[in-house]
Amino acid sequence: MLAPKKVKFRKWQKGRLRGLAHRGSSLAFGDIGLKTTQHGHLSSQQIEAARIAMMRHIRRGGKVWIRVFPDRPVTAKPLETRQGSGKGAPVGWCAPIKPGRILYEVKGVPYELAKQALTRAAHKLPVKTVIVTKEGF
Repeated sequence: MLAPKKVKFRKWQKGRLRGLAHRGSSLAFGDIGLKTTQHGHLSSQQIEAARIAMMRHIRRGGKVWIRVFPDRPVTAKPLETRQGSGKGAPVGWCAPIKPGRILYEVKGVPYELAKQALTRAAHKLPVKTVIVTKEGF
């Protein structure tokens, strides 16, 4: 699973995801990519599950780039704990996602195969996505 080596703060406040993604909103490495159309949080487990689904379908061909990294801590209180008594302990990592963000990019495989692989990856994610391509691919 993806996780940062070191962070400045152990627990974060929630905050709000508003607006569109400006960074990471265009294809930079591959010919075809998976772009979000919704706000949300992707856990490290979801990012990894989508990557595995994609790689198994491509079968060792081409190259895949993961364009998101889970660097935000997720906290949870133990089960059957009463309200109050502070914030829970960190239990995992997530990546906040804004609409327009490119999640995965693929290069070096035929268009149809890449499209099927990205569709399989999209089924593992909790946000709505679209498949985007470079001009002339």
